[in-house]
Amino acid sequence: MPKQLNKPPFWRHLPAWTVYALCWLLAHLPYRLLLSFGRGVGWLFRVLFKSRRVVIEKNIQSCFPELNAVEQQALMQQNYRETGMMVSQTLRTFLNRSPHPFNNLKIAGKAHLESALAAKQGVLLVSGHFTALDVGGRAICEQFPVAGVYRPHKNPVQEYVVKKARLQYADAMFSRDQLKAMVKYLKSGGVLWYAPDQDYRRGQSIFADFFGTPASTITATHQLARISGCQVMFYAVQRISQAPYYELSISPPMTDFPSRDVQVDTQRINANIEQMVKQAPDQYLWLHKRFKTRPPGAERFY
Repeated sequence: MPKQLNKPPFWRHLPAWTVYALCWLLAHLPYRLLLSFGRGVGWLFRVLFKSRRVVIEKNIQSCFPELNAVEQQALMQQNYRETGMMVSQTLRTFLNRSPHPFNNLKIAGKAHLESALAAKQGVLLVSGHFTALDVGGRAICEQFPVAGVYRPHKNPVQEYVVKKARLQYADAMFSRDQLKAMVKYLKSGGVLWYAPDQDYRRGQSIFADFFGTPASTITATHQLARISGCQVMFYAVQRISQAPYYELSISPPMTDFPSRDVQVDTQRINANIEQMVKQAPDQYLWLHKRFKTRPPGAERFY
């Protein structure tokens, strides 16, 4: 995949470039100060975006019914903080090329990935939308040749900046509709990292339970593994308060995957992502409308 990008004209997109300049400056703040800035962003998010507050509340109430009202509210407050810090962590990941505290992080289970690479077998590395998602992406790309799957941005400056930043460490970047290119990459022995845990309008989807609630889930994991013959592993990323600040782990490859039953396979994917969420429920992207698409006849979720 070519790594040359067309840079949007400066004056035509002056407001977007001004925002980028501000983000670049923020990305070069000391790490702890940047995290404090992120916590402030989380507070502003909670105060200003009331519609998303409803989404977070509904998601947490549905996925953690065993928690009482006070515990659910505490989880919400923690999630606002982590969502804000997601902004600061992502800025540092994308825009600061100086040595990072997460450049040489230990990855538990990386021997599974090393074995697949040695055998020249493709790997689909499945993750979820956690607040440290991009930190995890850069961390693993610093140690292995890994490509990513992403959703293109509508703003040309944002698209240019984000894709350029990711291509500085990723082996390649594929948009979600480049399925043939992904299959070819996997068949060549490449490692493809993506997160299938959002309610996508495009692509083939079925309903599979996520924390006990039917969630529209793309079947791409099953399809890519079936066509390419790749292994499927799970990559978990969790922020911790003490150095080295992040815990990363890769699971053993899934057994008996893919099967002939796309429903069973997709449910297994959701179940594994669910287990990752339970390890750090405050760091999941609960602001996403995961249950927006409903089964026929079901009431609106949000």
